[in-house]
Amino acid sequence: MASVSAPAQTAPAQTAPLQRGIVKMVLSGCAIIVRGQPRGGPPPERQINLSNIRTGAMARRAAQGQPDTKDTPDEPWAFQAREFLRKKLIGKEVCFTVEIKTSLGREYGMVYLGKDTSGENIAESLVNEGLATVRREGIRGNNPEQARLCELEDQSKASKKGMWSEGGGTHTIRDIKYTIENPRNFVDSLHQKPINAIIEHVRDGSVVRALLLPDYYLVTVMLSGIKCPTFKREADGTETPEPFAAEAKFFTESRLLQRDVQIILESCPNQVILGTILHPNGNITELLLKEGFARCVDWSMAVYTQGAEKLRAAERSAKERKVRIWKDYVAPTANLDQKDRQFVAKVMQVINADAMVVKLNSGEYKTIHLSSIRPPRIEGEEKNKDKDKRFRPLYDIPYMFEAREFLRKKLIGKKVNVTVDYIRAATGPGEGTPAFAERTCATVTIGGINIAEALVSKGLATVIRYRQDDDQRSSHYDELLAAEARAIKNGKGLHSKKEVPIHRVADISGETQKAKQFLPFLQRAGRSEAVVEYVFSGSRLKLYMPKETCLITFLLAGIECPRSSRNLPGGIQVAEPFSDEAMLFTKELVLQREVEVEVESMDKAGNFIGWLHIEGVNLSVALVENALSKVHFTAERHIWANYEEKPVEEVVHLSEEKERVANYRPVYVTEIADTLHFYAQDVETGGQLESLMETMRAEIAAHPPVEGSYSARRGDYCLAKFADGEWYRARVEKVESPAKVHVFYIDYGNREVVSSTRLAAMPPAFSTRTLPAQATEYTFAFIQVPQDEDARADVVDCVVRDIQNSQCMLNVEYSGATCPHVTLLFGDTKEDVGLGLVKEGLVMVDVRKEKHLQKMVRDKYGVDDGRLNIWRYGDFRADDADEFGYSR
Repeated sequence: MASVSAPAQTAPAQTAPLQRGIVKMVLSGCAIIVRGQPRGGPPPERQINLSNIRTGAMARRAAQGQPDTKDTPDEPWAFQAREFLRKKLIGKEVCFTVEIKTSLGREYGMVYLGKDTSGENIAESLVNEGLATVRREGIRGNNPEQARLCELEDQSKASKKGMWSEGGGTHTIRDIKYTIENPRNFVDSLHQKPINAIIEHVRDGSVVRALLLPDYYLVTVMLSGIKCPTFKREADGTETPEPFAAEAKFFTESRLLQRDVQIILESCPNQVILGTILHPNGNITELLLKEGFARCVDWSMAVYTQGAEKLRAAERSAKERKVRIWKDYVAPTANLDQKDRQFVAKVMQVINADAMVVKLNSGEYKTIHLSSIRPPRIEGEEKNKDKDKRFRPLYDIPYMFEAREFLRKKLIGKKVNVTVDYIRAATGPGEGTPAFAERTCATVTIGGINIAEALVSKGLATVIRYRQDDDQRSSHYDELLAAEARAIKNGKGLHSKKEVPIHRVADISGETQKAKQFLPFLQRAGRSEAVVEYVFSGSRLKLYMPKETCLITFLLAGIECPRSSRNLPGGIQVAEPFSDEAMLFTKELVLQREVEVEVESMDKAGNFIGWLHIEGVNLSVALVENALSKVHFTAERHIWANYEEKPVEEVVHLSEEKERVANYRPVYVTEIADTLHFYAQDVETGGQLESLMETMRAEIAAHPPVEGSYSARRGDYCLAKFADGEWYRARVEKVESPAKVHVFYIDYGNREVVSSTRLAAMPPAFSTRTLPAQATEYTFAFIQVPQDEDARADVVDCVVRDIQNSQCMLNVEYSGATCPHVTLLFGDTKEDVGLGLVKEGLVMVDVRKEKHLQKMVRDKYGVDDGRLNIWRYGDFRADDADEFGYSR
C-alpha cells in the first residue's frame, strides 16, 4: 500500500503551500507519517506519499479471517529504502507540499528535510542511492523536478548503486510468534544480554513490537515491572482508551517508535515476553513511571534486571506530585504528622512474630505490626485438629517459636527506627473471618537492617500478596519479595523440606503435683536460666525454662507487692495502690528478657517462689528501692543473711590503679571538622572500600541513574555525586528542599549540600550491610580546644595542614559523650600530634580525674595543672570570664 506512488504530474495548477511537521514513522521507502506539535494531548497525524517515485513494497501479513489471502514478503530493496528514510527522518522536522490528493484522501507531495525547501529533497536522495525508480509516464520538459529525478536515476544506474547493483537486496523478517516453537527457550538463550533492535510499533505505553537485529526476528515485548493504561477492545471491534492511555502511547511513541535501541529480554511467562528497553536518552520504563503514565506491577517486577527500587522510587515521585494516573492519589499516611510517620522507639515486647509493643519517647506504649508479612500459621485441616487440646500458637505452630525468638533476641530493650507505611482499618467479624482492630503497619529497622526482611530471608515469615491497586504495603515490598525468593531457593525455615521443629513444652503453672516433682530438681540447680514470658503483676511472672523446656509461674521472694485487679469467683478484686506502677516497672525491666532465677520453695497452688536476677540486679531489691514493694519478714534470712559491713578504709586501700593501654593502629585521616573532631578510616579495611567503590562506579557507568528520580528522606542511605563528578556512599541528614539536601559522606566524614538530582538510591549490594561506614569520628585526648573562634580556627588550620589526607597511628584513650578521645602519632616521625599543638601554645592540656590518665598527662605532657609554655602564667584570656558576662 505505502509503496504505490502518484502518477507523474504534468503541470501543477498552482504552487502548493508549504507545510511542516515532525516525522513520526516511515511506512516504506516512499511513504511517511508526520505529526504536529502536541497541545494538551497527542497531536494530529497525516500520511504523505512521495510524488514521482516508486519503491519496493514492504511485507504484509495475511488478513485474519480471510483464508484466500497469503503473507507477502518484502520486495527487493524495499527494506533498505525504508531503513534509509528511517535513519534520516525519524523525529526530525520536515517541510512538505501536497501536490495531489486522491478521492480516497491519499496525499502525494514533495518532502524536504528542515524548515524550508532549501533542505535535502528526500525523493532525490532515494533515487540517487538507487533505492527508488522514477515514474517516467507523462514526463514534460517544463517540469524541472521530474527532469532532475530522471537525471539522478541515470547517474545511479551508471554507478550501479542499490537496486542497479548485481544481486542482493532481499531480507527475511520472521515473527517469533509463528517461527519459534518455544519462545521461553529463545529468551533464555539470550542470557539477559542487551541486543540491538528497532521499535516497529507501539501498541500502548508499555507494549511494543520490536525487530531484533541482526537476525530480523519480530517480537512483541511487554515492559517488565510496569503497566500503562490500555485500549479496551469492544464487541464491535472499536477500541475505548482508558484514562491517559492515548497520552501514554504517544509518550512512548515519540521517544522510541522506529528508534535504534537495545532490549534486554528478561523472561517469558505464559508466552508473554518481558523486557527492558534501553535508549541513550534514558530508560523508558522509569520515565513512564516518573511521569505518571504507568504503575508498578508486582508479578513482572521480579524479573526487572535494572533494580526494582528505581521503579518504586519513580512511581513514588509521581504519586507525591499527583501527576496523571495519580491525580487523585492519597498516601496511606497522608493524615499522619511527620513525627507519627517516622520515630525512634524502644522495643518492650514481641508479639507472635509479626508485631511488637514499643515505648515512644513520650512514654506512651504503641503496638506496631511489621508491614506486608505474615507470621507462620497452620493451614487447611491442621486448623481443626486437636480441638480439645490447649492450643498454644507460640509452641504448636511450626516455626512460630523460632520467629519470635529471632525478634526477641535481636530487639528486646533496643532502640529501633520505625517508619509507618499504612494504617489498616479495623474490620468486623465476617463469615469464617475474625474481627481485627486497627493496625499500625510499619517498617522497623535496627542498625540499618530491615527486621521484616531479615525474618523473611530466614524463612520465618511469608510476604503478603496484594491486589495491584492496593497501595497499603511495605515501603520495601520488593526487598521482601526478593528475600522470600532467596529463602525458597535455599530451603530456609517454612520453605524447608526437612521435618518441622517440634517444641514439647510442659506448662506446669498451677499443676501442684507436677510442681512438687519438679521442685527438688530446681532447688538443686541453683541459678537457672529463664525467659520472662509474661508479667501478671509486679512480683508474679510466667517463666520459660529453656533447659527444662517447661513453663512455670514464679513469685518473687522476700517482698510484698501491691496486688493487681483480677477476677475471683466472688467478683473482681480491686487493684491495690501502686500495683500498676509496680507491674510496669517489672515489665520494663524483665519482660521477654533472659534472666537467672533461684527457686527456694513453692506455694500450695503450685507456684514457685524464689529470686530473680537480671544483669546483676535482684528484682526484689529493685522493687523495694523504688518504693513499689514492701520487705517481707522472710527477706531477713535470705537477702541479709550473709551481709557484712565493710570498713570504709578498705575501699580506699583496695582500689587498684588502672594502667593505660597503648594499642596504636594505622588510620587514614580524611576530614577535620571546625570543632577539631576528625574522621579517619582504618587502613586495614581500605582495600575493601577501594574494591567496593570500583565495583559500584562500574555498575553506575553501565546503568546510570535517572536524574531526579530519587526522593531524599532524612536518615536514608543513598549515593551522592561529589564535586569531582564521582559517586560516593552518603546519608541524608536534612532535606530543606529538592534543591538543598544535606548529606554526610559515610566513608570520608565530609558534608555537603546538594541538589536531589545529584542523588541516587543505594543498591543493596553496596549498602552498609556489605561494608560498614568507613569514616569514624574521633577527637583529641588530653587537650582543651579554644572556644574563641579565631583561636580555634588557627588550631584547625594547623591540624589540616599536618594530618589531613595522611596516614597516622591512633590509640583510643577514653570514651566521650559523642566519640572516642584518642592520641594520634604522625605516621613518619611517630611524634604526638596533640602534644605538638600544646607545645605550640595553640591548645591547653585537659587534666583528667582518672589517676592513670593523670599519670599520662604528667609523664608525657610534663604538667600537673594543665599549664604549659605560654599558658604557664595562666590563661591570658581570663578577662573573658563568666563574671564579666562572657563564657569561654
